[in-house]
Amino acid sequence: GPAGTITYTQWLNEGGLLEADLTVTKLADDRFFVVVTDTMVKHAETWLRRHIPDDAHAFVTDVSSGYGQLNVQGPRSRELLQRLSPDDLSEESFPYLTAQTIEVGYSRILALRVTYVGELGFELYVPTDQAASLWENLERAGADLGLRPVGLQAMNGLRLEKGYRDYAVDIDNTDTPVSAGLAFAVAWDKPTPFRGKEALEKTRADKTERLVSLLVEDPEPLLYGSEPVHRDGVRVGHLQVGGYGFALGGAVGLATVTNVDGVTGD
Repeated sequence: GPAGTITYTQWLNEGGLLEADLTVTKLADDRFFVVVTDTMVKHAETWLRRHIPDDAHAFVTDVSSGYGQLNVQGPRSRELLQRLSPDDLSEESFPYLTAQTIEVGYSRILALRVTYVGELGFELYVPTDQAASLWENLERAGADLGLRPVGLQAMNGLRLEKGYRDYAVDIDNTDTPVSAGLAFAVAWDKPTPFRGKEALEKTRADKTERLVSLLVEDPEPLLYGSEPVHRDGVRVGHLQVGGYGFALGGAVGLATVTNVDGVTGD
């Protein structure tokens, strides 16, 4: 795709199992920006280095310490950023899953139109030395819009309502994209075969085990993760992770469920 394209994808090993779950942003024909969850930066970097062909002119640099990431998410996120930026952030000029360098306050920052909470939003990557001033600008400009800093538990509840995955929490290198419910992100007909494709093809039709989303309809009980899951009184799996879904009004979670006849939506 063209520069500015964001691809959500997984990296696999030869066994078709997940090594990473991430976004790759194409900054230019020869420059890519890889974003992984904070707990697996070194793993992703090592995996990349190991799999650059010997004859390739390619380099990997961990730029984590050079950037601060501020996530501006929510139905008024565009309105807030537009107050601070002369750039056009409209849907037409800045569609979902694209990236641009924009001006915000005194900074030029890399903005990714992507969300981990299922809302309109932007991931902002700002040089570390300018992160505090960017936050101060956002805080000032968002006072009347209801801007609030939120923590990981709030983010966790929102991402679980959407069923978004978190590598090393609810999926890892014992899962395939198929069992993790991520087959939609696999380019099966890609002209260049990807690593692990052959092994993955063999499990493509196997529906006996799946990671599924659960909602407890009673708003009182809480889910924490590791609880057993029963269907018609029979144990069929266990919860990987739990949280509270404030938009849905009940506890939510992701559970690994097994059924010999295939796991279906029902």
